[in-house]
Amino acid sequence: MKAVKKSLKLFIGICVLVLVVVVFFFAKRSTALETGLLNDWQAASMDRRIAAAKILTGNEEEVEWMVACIDKITTLPKAGEMAVRDAASLCYTGRELQQNM
Repeated sequence: MKAVKKSLKLFIGICVLVLVVVVFFFAKRSTALETGLLNDWQAASMDRRIAAAKILTGNEEEVEWMVACIDKITTLPKAGEMAVRDAASLCYTGRELQQNM
């Protein structure tokens, strides 16, 4: 009987440990698109892309242009591991250069 109780306690302990690891993993995952990777950008809906572009640009005027630019960057090879903020920064810098020429 003691062996059954010990094995049951061990089984419950392992289950709790696995549950804590899984909860920590999902809690650590970022759900905000603007802090995610371009892989997340490609999988997101257009509404989420527009909302993230509004946050990244800070204005309503250049949102469509920013979404189109980041979409263009996602087509580049090996761009999936790039952060969305980095891509937005490249787009914004390119836009500033384009306007100042």
